[in-house]
Amino acid sequence: MGDILIVDDERDIRELVSDILKDEGFTTRLAANSQECMAQVEKEVPSLMILDIWLKDSQMDGIDILKAIKQDKPEIPVVIISGHGNIEIAVAAIRQGAYDFIEKPFNIDQLLVVIQRAMEASQLRRENVELRRSEVTLAEMVGSSSSFKALKIQLEKVTNSNGRVMLTGPAGVGKEIAARYIHANSNRSDAPFVNIHSASIEPDRMEEVLFGRESEDRGIEPGLLEQANGGIVYFDEIADMPLGTQAKIVRVLVDQKFQRVGGTEKISVDMRVISSTNRDLQEEIEQGRFRDELFHRLNVVPIGVPSLEERREDIPDLAIYFIECLSKSQGLPCRELSEEAIALLQTMHWPGNVRQLKNTVERVLILGDGNGPIAPTELPTRDETPDDDSSRVVLSGSLATLPLREARELFEREYLLTQINRFGGNISRTATFVGMERSALHRKLKSLGVVTSNRSGGRVAYVEESAD
Repeated sequence: MGDILIVDDERDIRELVSDILKDEGFTTRLAANSQECMAQVEKEVPSLMILDIWLKDSQMDGIDILKAIKQDKPEIPVVIISGHGNIEIAVAAIRQGAYDFIEKPFNIDQLLVVIQRAMEASQLRRENVELRRSEVTLAEMVGSSSSFKALKIQLEKVTNSNGRVMLTGPAGVGKEIAARYIHANSNRSDAPFVNIHSASIEPDRMEEVLFGRESEDRGIEPGLLEQANGGIVYFDEIADMPLGTQAKIVRVLVDQKFQRVGGTEKISVDMRVISSTNRDLQEEIEQGRFRDELFHRLNVVPIGVPSLEERREDIPDLAIYFIECLSKSQGLPCRELSEEAIALLQTMHWPGNVRQLKNTVERVLILGDGNGPIAPTELPTRDETPDDDSSRVVLSGSLATLPLREARELFEREYLLTQINRFGGNISRTATFVGMERSALHRKLKSLGVVTSNRSGGRVAYVEESAD
């Protein structure tokens, strides 16, 4: 059922409680003082501790042991017992993180009820941690494009270091997925991954949320940094953090210590920091909105996460992955993608990047026409119109005002740019799809001023700037 460590300087009480718990199916270990207690905890973490306040011939009393345990092993539930019980001692114990306080001589049935409840609460916390970890492992990196492979190589290089990583890229590209990938493949994978959404926390509560709080009426309330001890803290969109808090984070990064709001004790933390932003932090620094010293502390290993525009080859794999995930998690139909739908997805505009693609797939599965392959008519477009004539091409206003020759050249340029980027810069595949000889396609691209080069780890087509 569980391993319980009993710490009491009275041998009779230790053995009595141990015998009772063994009869209830628990396994027990015994300690007479703080030295034996800490040695037992170091040897193997117990499922629960029963801890006496007053310990003879001991270097620490029960409250000191409780502080040390909650600092290093906060997941262990601790039930305090004392033959000198009073309100002050009970309040002090609860403030330091004890699950409950029982006065000697205690009722055995009462003790068993408290132990059972403490074990259940601890089990729920463990299950929540496991659930969060399973979410991390489910946050898969999906893709096979050159730019995606380049990103993955960079992430794999930093997984087992403690170097601070700065992930950059537009909103929706999957910066959090990249951070979770680092965590899941690092030597801290069994420790917490704490996501701090800087923009979602009110500025006047930021320090309380990060550093925790101490007060007479509510005791100790650990903050997010304390909860991340031993693991990874991820500052999502770090540019949204208030300037005042930025200065304190610099101090934490230097000292690996901080004080809770309202507290006086320095709290030590061992955490790795990953941050992300979709802004130009150098510009933010110049505008006085971001601290230069914080930027240099966080930007040890900068990694750019490519936009969906730079990895159009991955769109089919991503769409299929989202279909499978939504089918499992929400019971939505697990539909296939028609070739026409894949082609349309790869040529659509994705300002919201991977997040927008996921939302589009979810929308189609919810509002779609059945369980057959997804057709292109089910996909939203920028120029949705009530006209039922699906064979008709609707011209944009700018294209419709041009002479035929200029309009044709503009269309060909945009069409070929889209197709080349869809196929990851592969001219052979592009030529096959558009129905042109490779040499003819090269000549056409040259006449249109379209060139390809390596960007973000993959080949990208773009219009060459005129020398004039």
